[in-house]
Amino acid sequence: MPIHKARDLLSATGARVRESVSLAELTTLRVGGAATVADCSDTEALVATVRTLDDAGVPLLLLAGGSNLLISDEGFPGIVVRVATDSVEIGADRVLAAAGANWDAVVAATVAAGFGGLECLSGIPGAAGATPVQNVGAYGVEVEQLLRRVRLLDRATGAIRWVTPDELGFGYRTSNLKHSDRAVVLEVEYALDPTGASAPLRYRELAQALGADEGETRPAAQVRAAVLRLRGGKGMVLDAADHDTWSAGSFFTNPVVPHDRVERVRAAITRLLGDVTIPTYPAVDGVKFSAGWLIERAGFAKGFPGPGAPARLSTKHTLALTNRGAATAADLIALARTVRDGVEDRFGIRLEPEPVTVGITL
Repeated sequence: MPIHKARDLLSATGARVRESVSLAELTTLRVGGAATVADCSDTEALVATVRTLDDAGVPLLLLAGGSNLLISDEGFPGIVVRVATDSVEIGADRVLAAAGANWDAVVAATVAAGFGGLECLSGIPGAAGATPVQNVGAYGVEVEQLLRRVRLLDRATGAIRWVTPDELGFGYRTSNLKHSDRAVVLEVEYALDPTGASAPLRYRELAQALGADEGETRPAAQVRAAVLRLRGGKGMVLDAADHDTWSAGSFFTNPVVPHDRVERVRAAITRLLGDVTIPTYPAVDGVKFSAGWLIERAGFAKGFPGPGAPARLSTKHTLALTNRGAATAADLIALARTVRDGVEDRFGIRLEPEPVTVGITL
C-alpha cells in the first residue's frame, strides 16, 4: 500500500506510520525485508489500527518483540502493526502486562517487587503478548501453569473480552492462538506468589545449579540469577555483540513421539549409536525426545557448517540457528532444512520449527 494511502487510512487510529522500514531491525534473527510499519504505543491505537485495516481488507502482520519470527527477504506486502504497548501493573498477587511489554522486563519487575512465580521464565526474549500464544516454557515452568487470563480482540467480530486458560487449548509450545490470526492479544495477567518464593524447581540442571533438590523452592531473585547464568552460557540471552544470540531461541521444538512408535525409534537409535542413554521426558500424547541431542547425534555439531557461513548453529547450543552478521532469511531456511532432513534421515523423527515464518516456508 502506498504510504500516503496508509497514512490517510490510519490517520484517526493514533498509530504512527513509517515507510520502508527494515524488518531485520525489528527481529532478533535480524533478517527480513522492508515494509510499511504502523507503530501502536497504546492499546486503543492498536485496536483501532487492526479494526481499520481489517475493515479495509489490508493484509497486516502483528509484530512485537520479533523474537519468534523469520520474515522473508522480500519483506511483507501489507502493513506491519508494531505492538509497542508497554504498561506493567503489579498487584497483591498478580501482574498485568500490555501485549508489547518486554517479557524479561516484566519478570524482572515482579522479582524486584518481591514476588515469585515467573523467575524460571527469565531471559526469554520477546513481548508479553506472545507468551500465551507459544505457551512459553523454560526450566520446568510453562505459561499455562501461571496464566490467569488474556484480553483478546476478536478480529472477526471486533469484540474485546477476557478469556481464561482453559479456553486457549494449551499444548507443548502451542495454543489455539498460535495457528490462527483471528485473535489479537492485548493484555495478559499472571498469578504471583507474594511470599517471594520461586515455583517448585522441576528442572534438574537448574536445581543442581542452586544446590537444591527437585521440588524445592528458593527465593525468586536467586532463581532468576541462576536462570540468567544458565541461559547466558548457552547464548540464549540477547547480546548485540554476540552473534550466538542473533537467533529466534530454540529453532526446533522437542519432538513428541506417539507411544506406539517409541520403541521403534529407540531401537533405530540404538542400532545406529549403540547402547546409549537417550534423554526423554514424559508428554501428554507420547514421549518427548531432546531435539538438541538428536541434532548432535545426527552429525551437526555446534557451529555447523563452520566459520565463514552466514548462518550457523550456535557455537554454544545446537538448537539455535544464528545469523553471523550477514545472513539472509534464505540462508537460515537452507540451514534449517539441512538439519531437519538430516535428523529425519538418520532417526526417522521430523523436527518442527518453533518460529513463525512469514513469506517463506521450511
